[in-house]
Amino acid sequence: MSKKQIDERYSHDDLPKIKNPITYAWFCINKIGAFFFFGFGAVLLAILVFPFIRLFTGKKKDFGIAARAFVSGSFRAWLKTLAFTRSAVLRVEDKQAFRNMHSKIIIANHPSILDFVYIMSLVPNATCIVREGLKNTPLGGVIRQAYITNSTDFSKVCEDCKKLTDKGCNVIIFPEGTRCPRHGQNNYKKGAARLALYCGCNVQPLFIGGSDKYGLGKHDPVWSYNHQETYVYDIKILPEIETSEFKDLSEPIAAKRLTEKMEQTIRSYGDEYKKSYTGKTMNSY
Repeated sequence: MSKKQIDERYSHDDLPKIKNPITYAWFCINKIGAFFFFGFGAVLLAILVFPFIRLFTGKKKDFGIAARAFVSGSFRAWLKTLAFTRSAVLRVEDKQAFRNMHSKIIIANHPSILDFVYIMSLVPNATCIVREGLKNTPLGGVIRQAYITNSTDFSKVCEDCKKLTDKGCNVIIFPEGTRCPRHGQNNYKKGAARLALYCGCNVQPLFIGGSDKYGLGKHDPVWSYNHQETYVYDIKILPEIETSEFKDLSEPIAAKRLTEKMEQTIRSYGDEYKKSYTGKTMNSY
């Protein structure tokens, strides 16, 4: 894609020079190989593992929960290979706190393509509302059988998510609807707030920080990687937002106010985080 076709908010002309060309090339090759392995693994899950799970769960509702738990474990294993090669490193303060989440609408900023992989690896009992276009990728078999796409009728999405949250499952949504631009911001959409109000669930905001995710962002070239350091994913659990404080408002006003609070919670923390991040000393290459 030429520079003229790229939204200027996603421009990467301000990146620093590549620190070590040889190491940079290695990380680019490793990233591409890792994604090839990821796609191949997704195909195997869909055609070999999922039928086996379906055979032993019987009921469709039980299959979805079991399948997503297996996917979560697979994601953890795959991410460990990235950590072993130092291609991507996860930093969290309390992994058990993620496993203890139940019946929450989990929201987060969305700097990279790996955000949903990291969150679902940390929260095993979660589904994710994903982009419809992913059904036409190697992930399609997994998504069609175990996850919800954003093309589904919204009332049906609400009904499906409520059934899951009533059972203690979580739903992951990125309120921006797409990956964050490198410059400026995307507006938060009201879908996550409307879903939380419909399900009667509290909202659990997460912040995804760490190093620059160049190479994993929207419109980034396939052959690209952070120019100065390895990918670092620093995922923080922010204060939970209770939907009960909006119960006396009409649905449109409640959704608007809740969306504003979600955005303010994540953005304000992000502004402070950017001032304090010091990852380059530990993770430079």
